[in-house]
Amino acid sequence: MLNRVILIGRLTRDPELRYTPSGVAVTQFTLAVDRPFTSQGGNREADFIPVVTWRQLAETCANYLRKGRLTAVEGRIQVRHYDNNEGRRVYVTEVVADNVRFLESAGGGGNRDESYDGGGQSYRDRGPSQDSGRNQQQQDPFSDDGSPIDISDDDLPF
Repeated sequence: MLNRVILIGRLTRDPELRYTPSGVAVTQFTLAVDRPFTSQGGNREADFIPVVTWRQLAETCANYLRKGRLTAVEGRIQVRHYDNNEGRRVYVTEVVADNVRFLESAGGGGNRDESYDGGGQSYRDRGPSQDSGRNQQQQDPFSDDGSPIDISDDDLPF
């Protein structure tokens, strides 16, 4: 059996970080995910999907995610229920995330791709490095600077 979901959308509000009585961090936020079609009036529609993260992933999301930020979430769908004050049973469907990827930088530049895998406890940053101590200059080894390329016949595979 398989219960996996991958969503890409924007946060509708800042994440809410709370702690359980035993001290476990939990964060809740809602992701607005566009539908792949438009309504009869030509308007785009979206689904608003509640997401829950736990432990270190919850704290990371609370620190780095903000309203409007484009985010990818990977996890599983969970349906839970409780009885409200009126004695009625209320069902809640939500995504329990185990991997959250920040698809835009905090400034909204859009060229960073950061992810945090809650299960592996490892934070990965795939964006351009901005090391304050040294100037990192990355050069494209295939760029054309106009000079001839010196290749010997021994280097060719044919």
